Amino acid sequence: MVTHLRRASCGLVALALSVGLTGCSLDSVIWGTDGARVIQTTEELIDAMAGGNPTDLVCADSEAELGGPSDWLGLSAGEPEHFFADYWEEQVPLDPQWNINLEGLPEGLAPGSALPGDVFYRETDEGLCVIDVAWATLVAEG
Repeated sequence: MVTHLRRASCGLVALALSVGLTGCSLDSVIWGTDGARVIQTTEELIDAMAGGNPTDLVCADSEAELGGPSDWLGLSAGEPEHFFADYWEEQVPLDPQWNINLEGLPEGLAPGSALPGDVFYRETDEGLCVIDVAWATLVAEG
């Protein structure tokens, strides 16, 4: 058991050193360069939306329901994924290449409340842009 812990500890130290020495983020190591870019873009989107600030991260042809600042407070970027059409059939016509789930809960939500659950991105020459947001309904707290 101690040997497994020692190996795990050494692996984490080696990972941390390689991340620090190469200048890569931990997100890049885990999710790759593209996945890390989706996470970073999502954090920028959350900050802008929660602050009520205009953002150029939304695609020009997007009709996404973005909600208001309070809908985005307390959220953070989750796990990026290449878009999977079999699961997200409604978004197929929008031609997204990436989606990412949002983690956390805005304060004051009660069961039955809606909140942004997933963000969908399209790749453009200028970078990623939000083409849609899927809203989730809070079933229960805790």
